Amino acid sequence: QVQLVESGGGSVQSGGSLRLSCTASESNSRYYMAWFRQAPGKEREGVASSSSQGDIFYADSVKGRFTISRDDAKNTAYLQMDNLKPEDTAMYYCAADFYWRARLSPLRYQYTYWGQGTQVTVSS
Repeated sequence: QVQLVESGGGSVQSGGSLRLSCTASESNSRYYMAWFRQAPGKEREGVASSSSQGDIFYADSVKGRFTISRDDAKNTAYLQMDNLKPEDTAMYYCAADFYWRARLSPLRYQYTYWGQGTQVTVSS
């Protein structure tokens, strides 16, 4: 049972930056790591995903502003968020699953392991 712990959320003004971290309780080298977000009254949205094989995907809404990365030696994935907008306000969740399960649709796949979430609030 992999446990994921996110950190790094907070409140910023529009145009600001935040960096989220997600640390797994075991080696994540076999896992697809992904970030999702959910705003009140909206469906959960896949934001970015990364595999140890180098596959990276972004939602169109964050391309050019968000960067996902990972350090498998530290069992950690990151989401660097730049040029934040008020519409980025949401609870952000880290997710993980085996590469072979998530690889076909990593931003839509129903991941097995989830973190508790970290709130990101962007004011205008």
